[in-house]
Amino acid sequence: MNLFLWLSCSPPADVVLQLQDARSGNPVEGALVWAPSERMTFRSDVNGRVKVPGIYTDGILKIRAKNCWPLEINGAALPDVPLQLVYDESLANPAEAALVFTRGDTLRGAYGPYRANNDLISYDLTVRLDVAEKYLVGNNVITFKMLQDGRRIQLDLFDNMAVDSILYQGKPLAYTRDFNAVFVDFPEMLPAGKAVEIDFHYSGHPRETGRFGGIAFKEDSLGNPWIYTACQGIGASLWWPNKDQKPDEPDSMRMRVIVPAELTDVSNGRFLGRSELGDGYAAYDWQIHYPINNYSVSLNIGKYVHFADSLGDLSLDYYVLPYHLEAARRQFSQAKPMLECFEKYFGPYPFPKDGYKLIEVPYSGMEHQSAVTYGNLFRNGYLGRDWTGVGISTQFDFIIVHESGHEWFGNSVTANDDSDAWLQEGWCTYTEAVYVECRFGYEDALAYLNGYQSKVRNRAPVIGPPGVNHWPTGDIYFKGALFLNTLRSVVNDDAVWWPLVYDYAEHFKYRNIFTSDMINFFNRRLERDLTPLFLQYLYRAELPVLE
Repeated sequence: MNLFLWLSCSPPADVVLQLQDARSGNPVEGALVWAPSERMTFRSDVNGRVKVPGIYTDGILKIRAKNCWPLEINGAALPDVPLQLVYDESLANPAEAALVFTRGDTLRGAYGPYRANNDLISYDLTVRLDVAEKYLVGNNVITFKMLQDGRRIQLDLFDNMAVDSILYQGKPLAYTRDFNAVFVDFPEMLPAGKAVEIDFHYSGHPRETGRFGGIAFKEDSLGNPWIYTACQGIGASLWWPNKDQKPDEPDSMRMRVIVPAELTDVSNGRFLGRSELGDGYAAYDWQIHYPINNYSVSLNIGKYVHFADSLGDLSLDYYVLPYHLEAARRQFSQAKPMLECFEKYFGPYPFPKDGYKLIEVPYSGMEHQSAVTYGNLFRNGYLGRDWTGVGISTQFDFIIVHESGHEWFGNSVTANDDSDAWLQEGWCTYTEAVYVECRFGYEDALAYLNGYQSKVRNRAPVIGPPGVNHWPTGDIYFKGALFLNTLRSVVNDDAVWWPLVYDYAEHFKYRNIFTSDMINFFNRRLERDLTPLFLQYLYRAELPVLE
């Protein structure tokens, strides 16, 4: 594979670099352009474009693309001929080279032109469940703003689900389906800046594909229906229509979930109320006041009982099966001191208007925003096991701590692409050690972290292939957390480290970022160029050899 770089300048002195695979003509996403003199990095987008501000072009620019020889160019004297990046098989990671992606993977994973041409404002989702038939019917009122002139957008709904109609100003829109993508066409050109509202009606039997595979219709031990959604990876469009990608989140969302009247739905956000519909069903209304990623949107339906607590002005709401109420009261008492630790190190709880919830479910748990799900059997450790094998994880409930840590890293600070998922999972795994240090001391935290070394495989880079529907290596969790502890050692001053971590979480609150954004933040704050450290540990699989 040969890559060519075309250079063009736009006033006043910015440089736009275009990375392209010379053989296929496809743009190259995810390459880093690094200005060492200014300690700044820039990432090529889905179109292979990198905009480098003119103030960073006075010195050497280093270009780093996976599987290619590194290239250095003089930013002050950029040539007007294509520059070639040479593919080297010896630099290719075997595990990544073996991956094969389909058009469906690209449609789902890439931030293509009919996604990038609009900005989500809100979702208003109504869904009705026929539990006996495992059938959904509903609609999503989607409001967005056009960022450029256009007459087509891309939404997503799994191809086994029916699109009943898509309405605009009361009239049906034309649409085409391609794998799980739904391309919606408008009768006239929509100008940039225009706010648009469409009403997407759908129905069907959503797929049940496993523990984290979308939706599951289960029963509790008394035979009552117990239903949940868990969609990270496979995609929320398995059960509801949305713009199923990472970079763009709605600013807010409303949900109305209609279920048999004897059941309770617990979803994200602030509970607005329950209303009897008179046909044996009841509607539960929820308001989400903050940006939310699609896979966090959740249904949790069962015969729940509720109890509550508070942490200052923050409401703490707990939903469990009736026969687990006393066990939950004991186990969930860990939530308040955990939240106090996290607020100390990462800043205030990010979603105070929506509150904090723990919801019992029949699987291990998931970080659904403001609606953390819990299935750890009311035991410490991970299902009672010593998670890191060093005798510390049995002192606390792993699921409560890990999944709640995602409220800061995953829900508030979100990776802009699954290739950078370590920004969620590595940071969240690190929150476990932060909790241990807060509650039990530094030595226990260090031992806990070192227990993760046995889980690291070093078979594929932490940073995965960009722009496709692919969850990276499991090392995003454990190696990611260990890398953060390595950064702490490099800083070598906790009076600097902990304010840096706190400010990182606050600076990127409610934002979707790339690893390059984190690199730039740390480089600026520390006034050091740590880019080589990130490149070594995150963009390469093998560990460095010390000489």
